[in-house]
Amino acid sequence: MCVTCGCSHGETKIEGVAHSHSHDHAHDHGRKYGFVHKHDGSAHTHANRLVQVEQDILGKNNQYADANRRHLAAHGIFALNLVSSPGSGKTTLLTRTIEGLKGKHQIAVIEGDQQTSLDADRIRATGVAAIQINTGKGCHLDAHMVGHALENLCLADNSLLLIENVGNLVCPAAFDLGEAHKVAILSVTEGEDKPLKYPDMFAAADVMLLNKIDLLPHLNFDVPLVIENARRVNPQIHVILTSAVSGAGMEEWQEWIEAGMKNCLVETRADLSRSGEI
Repeated sequence: MCVTCGCSHGETKIEGVAHSHSHDHAHDHGRKYGFVHKHDGSAHTHANRLVQVEQDILGKNNQYADANRRHLAAHGIFALNLVSSPGSGKTTLLTRTIEGLKGKHQIAVIEGDQQTSLDADRIRATGVAAIQINTGKGCHLDAHMVGHALENLCLADNSLLLIENVGNLVCPAAFDLGEAHKVAILSVTEGEDKPLKYPDMFAAADVMLLNKIDLLPHLNFDVPLVIENARRVNPQIHVILTSAVSGAGMEEWQEWIEAGMKNCLVETRADLSRSGEI
């Protein structure tokens, strides 16, 4: 969790926002969260303070996430939060997904990285709109950042929003962005034990994309074992085997997205009907 990992969001920069955005509601590392180094039972005070700060951080984040979710739902926008460790092939998979869907649906992307706009530039090369969030020392996106990005990203009603989170299997698990689903991407170049080592992430995800399966002939990787491990953590997780290089599994993945968009549209129309707007 970010109360102990040392990340800071004071240097966050969001394209379209003229100033560096400080998230003092969530991260005040300069104060060290009130740590008191004494020898009179202060360890207990230290632990209690950490718990309180973590609750405050997540509570405030969830308020922003709820606001994002209401906004997205009101416009029928289906949002996915793509999470993985660095090097999983997330951006390549994302560009391949966009190429397969952009002729049928309006798509926009929010890119999260500590520095550079390299991934956002790759996304824009596909012809869809993208906003880059640079988190500075931060190790994840949070709902406040995404809310600001939404203000500067022209999202069409009934469209698809893909959020590529910072490469990290720890902190993004705890931070709701207002998405419909978290999608965990795990490549076959990683270990079969990743779901067991990072259970919070795979418990939070509704889908696991097992990526880079084109490399399986060259690796000693046990596909049934990694799926078993993922389902030990999350029995309901939906697993799709993919390769952005060969195209394997991309049709199934895109069909899953389109089914989600259809359900999102149905739910939006039902909400509008209940409110008397249609």
